[in-house]
Amino acid sequence: ELSKKVKAIFNDNYQAYGTRRLQAELREKSILLSRRRIGRIMQETGLVSKYTCKKYRANTEQSNESTVSNQLNREFTVGQQRKVLVTDLTYVRVKQQWHYLCVIIDVSNREIVGRSAGKHKNAQLVMDAISQIPINLNSVELFHSDRGKEFDNHLLDECLKEFGIERSLSHKGCPYDNAVAEATFKAVKTEFVSNTIFDSLEQLRLQFNHYVDWFNYNRLHSSLNYQSPIEYKMNL
Repeated sequence: ELSKKVKAIFNDNYQAYGTRRLQAELREKSILLSRRRIGRIMQETGLVSKYTCKKYRANTEQSNESTVSNQLNREFTVGQQRKVLVTDLTYVRVKQQWHYLCVIIDVSNREIVGRSAGKHKNAQLVMDAISQIPINLNSVELFHSDRGKEFDNHLLDECLKEFGIERSLSHKGCPYDNAVAEATFKAVKTEFVSNTIFDSLEQLRLQFNHYVDWFNYNRLHSSLNYQSPIEYKMNL
């Protein structure tokens, strides 16, 4: 019976959970098990977290040379009152071609508030993600990204200026300056992309939307005391 419960939780969460998150999920269901016991159950039932076998490698490309400085300065504290959004892009294979994903994350609760998928890694992909943001953009104080060329665009600059949003860019070649976005894409690539080859852009968009909904409403985050982003926001 316990094995069935552990296996169900594991499979319902993109086979991404290890003993810590499984323990937290079981606790929510009033089932108290040690991580050692959960580990034994995983071993006995052949459950292997994607994080056990998947290694994430950051992608380095040409950067833009904008004079915009790092205003965020690694202030990634959850629960902070000021509204800070961070963003990044990554690649995914659709048939035999690379396509790209963009996410925009609310630092205060690690929620993915904007997302897009497309054939080209450019400013339009970023603008498409911004257009999906459900919150009032006038409440956003800071928009942070790395120095990818897709973020060096006058349309993006004009959009942020229109809503009074300050720009912030990581230092050149320093992924730690955008650690929240990097960590989010590590999760996306490990849990969602993995070794999957999608059949079409439409399929990618549909499945990515499903993943983002799970990420926001169900995925337990260690930085949020093992709550989902939405649950954490509701408890602020």
